[in-house]
Amino acid sequence: MWPLAINTQEISALIKQQIENLKPNFDVTETGIITYVGDGIARARGLDNTMSGELLEFANGAYGMAQNLESTDVGIIILGDFSSIREGDLVKRTGKIMEVPVGPELIGRVVNPLGQPVDGLGEIVTTSSRPIETPAPGVMERKSVAEPLQTGIKAIDALVPIGRGQRELIIGDRQTGKTSVAIDAIINQKGQDIICIYVAIGQKESTVRAQVETLRQYGALDYTIVVTASASQPSPLLYIAPYAGVAMAEEFMYNGQHVLIVYDDLSKQAVAYRELSLLLRRPPGREAYPGDVFYLHSRLLERSAKVSDALGGGSITALPFIETQAGDISAYIATNVISITDGQIFLQEGLFNSGIRPAIDAGSSVSRVGGSAQIKAMKKVAGTLRLDLASYRELEAFTQFGSDLDSATQAKLNRGRRTVEVLKQPLHKPLPVEKQVLILYALTHGFLDSVPVNDILAFETDLYGYFDAHHADLLETIRVTKDLPDEALLDAAIQDFKEQSRFS
Repeated sequence: MWPLAINTQEISALIKQQIENLKPNFDVTETGIITYVGDGIARARGLDNTMSGELLEFANGAYGMAQNLESTDVGIIILGDFSSIREGDLVKRTGKIMEVPVGPELIGRVVNPLGQPVDGLGEIVTTSSRPIETPAPGVMERKSVAEPLQTGIKAIDALVPIGRGQRELIIGDRQTGKTSVAIDAIINQKGQDIICIYVAIGQKESTVRAQVETLRQYGALDYTIVVTASASQPSPLLYIAPYAGVAMAEEFMYNGQHVLIVYDDLSKQAVAYRELSLLLRRPPGREAYPGDVFYLHSRLLERSAKVSDALGGGSITALPFIETQAGDISAYIATNVISITDGQIFLQEGLFNSGIRPAIDAGSSVSRVGGSAQIKAMKKVAGTLRLDLASYRELEAFTQFGSDLDSATQAKLNRGRRTVEVLKQPLHKPLPVEKQVLILYALTHGFLDSVPVNDILAFETDLYGYFDAHHADLLETIRVTKDLPDEALLDAAIQDFKEQSRFS
């Protein structure tokens, strides 16, 4: 028999085709070995190509974030349970920078800083995520703050107004009503087309639950995301919680929406960061804080902005909290955050204990945006309030020594007492801006001068009811035009109310 003819070209083509279609079934990942595990941190060697902020996976399924990139090893903060992680365990790179899920699916939910639900209402399915660390918008990407964000609190909207895109620090000792101010501001955003994010850092879980129930009771949870890293959580979660919150906020801002974010509070974040830094053997500085503790807060708060129309025209308004010790606003972390923000609201323990609530110290509180964040009507009625309060405090201190007072001084004292009384406000009862303007107009135009101080709050309540029933058009004018209606009509209406009421 003749031998079969072998076509070498066909065999060569067949081999090439098989090589091209070959799909290797092996996976290459860079892994390291843990050399040290501490309280929420770990060190690993062998992760030579790790990026700063990269997500790393431990053998027990927990995740960590690369924090220190050193010549011999990598310092990792552990985001979750570290009790079962041991020296010698493997840790592998994921190739992804630390990110959190974002989007409208999170609204109405309580999540941890990793975006995982902790409210028992089931899984959250989102379609997008954002890195927790991103550059803040540049100067040319921002617009000036010119649109008010109404808190519903007379003392704030009149004296230290907040605008959309502003960063207004709330500072004071513990138990002076800081959280109440923020919760009332969130409640007041109902119907204002604003998404709210409340970041609870280092608080008791029972406290956070109470705040969530308050928001639910007033219908505010429908437009609010709660991010919680409770006191029982490891320090890394307290450290990243504010960054997770602002990443969620940026998703809305860059889609043209407006966000109010509350950081309660950043002094606990600084303490958690100090703990991590010391465990990672970073050099301690003043009060054992690391040298970059200022940058910790500046890179967070600079992400709050009113962005240009080209980027959608959205905004993030930030209300960071700082807790002081014995009212010392000149402390290290306090002065750091004061220098980053656009003003501060100082809540004083002495005022709080004397029954003035919210306990806002007008002398130490300031808004660096000022009248740009007020409607025209509020500017007109609140223009002299700060001076009136300051002169009243000065005269009050002087008259404690007892002396005969002339009629002008008596008049100033009487007006000051009534101003303090008008600026008091019950808990969780934010006021629409038109009613704030109404009572401040009555105050500054002398309609309250003859009303006994103890009756001021009753007078105010009855005045609102009277206007709702008989002069809703005047309130509507303030709300729609943002300006005062005809002052003769306003004067006549308030006078009619006084004559018909028990305060005449």
